[in-house]
Amino acid sequence: MLMVGALPLANCKNCGREWAGLLWGDARGVCPDCRKATVPYPNAPADIPPPAAQPESKLAFTTRREPVTVALVAANVAVFVLTVASGISPLRPTVQQLLRWGANWGPLSLGMQPWRMLTSNYLHIGIIHLFFNVWCLWNLGALAERVFDGWTYFLVYTLSGFGGSLVSLWWHPMVIGAGASGAIFGLAGALIAALYLGKLPIPKEAIQKTLRSLLLFAGYNLFFGLSAGIDNSAHLGGLLTGLAAGALLARRMPSPEEVWKSWRNTVLISIALVLLAATVYLRSEARKRSPSTLYFEPSSFSSASYISSTTCPRIANVCFTPPKPSKFTRTLSSLN
Repeated sequence: MLMVGALPLANCKNCGREWAGLLWGDARGVCPDCRKATVPYPNAPADIPPPAAQPESKLAFTTRREPVTVALVAANVAVFVLTVASGISPLRPTVQQLLRWGANWGPLSLGMQPWRMLTSNYLHIGIIHLFFNVWCLWNLGALAERVFDGWTYFLVYTLSGFGGSLVSLWWHPMVIGAGASGAIFGLAGALIAALYLGKLPIPKEAIQKTLRSLLLFAGYNLFFGLSAGIDNSAHLGGLLTGLAAGALLARRMPSPEEVWKSWRNTVLISIALVLLAATVYLRSEARKRSPSTLYFEPSSFSSASYISSTTCPRIANVCFTPPKPSKFTRTLSSLN
């Protein structure tokens, strides 16, 4: 090697041409022209190294790969933060506070506020309740987002939550319910059906191992749900909705994109219509219940009074019109 001043002359390892000076990093020993053709920054000067690749944070990687799961977890946490910021206890919120924030309850959900069957899925009864549901959602959601596309995952989650709320109203309409567990059970059900019935490009051993984990999750939590204070009916409703969705979706898994989207839309719209019909039926049946009932006067969402009555139209054992309209003005019938 000859020396010219302070710069060494060297032969390019790629084309053999002589050049002066040393280059940076992995391009050392390659002339500038050859370097421009092989590095991701071809317009960079030969004597300036390309910027070092920055390691991607775990949060950024998760957000990019599982955006729906991150969004759902963030929504549940955000609602909890807002409730606490409004003055609600983070450990033991009251019944009135839960109703004010959209909890599921027969007299309102089966009346003119059916949106409670959805909003209640994002409302939690204390931080411990939130923690366990978010932990389950984070793990099941990550798997669901890889098996299904983002929209399918979100819609199955939403429909399962609605189905869980609906079964809860049918089972015990006078019990106030809240939490994402019905929707989470729906994800478990959809994954069980899709992995078992679908022809997915996943090794058989991996599918069997995942199915065992999902079945253990569903079985253990249903058994644990027999404890007092846990709405197992919402778990069952969400699980059945998810199983139905997963079983139907699995018939076109995998498929070309256009075929898949058409089939997915057909399946999920059909399930939504079935749930809507069940809601209409449940509301009509609730009006035919025993004449022994109560009249509910929501003077405000922070307080409620109950008055015995046997002659008023009712839904879920709660009257919608008071015995004397002149005495009570704010009734659920006024919302009808």
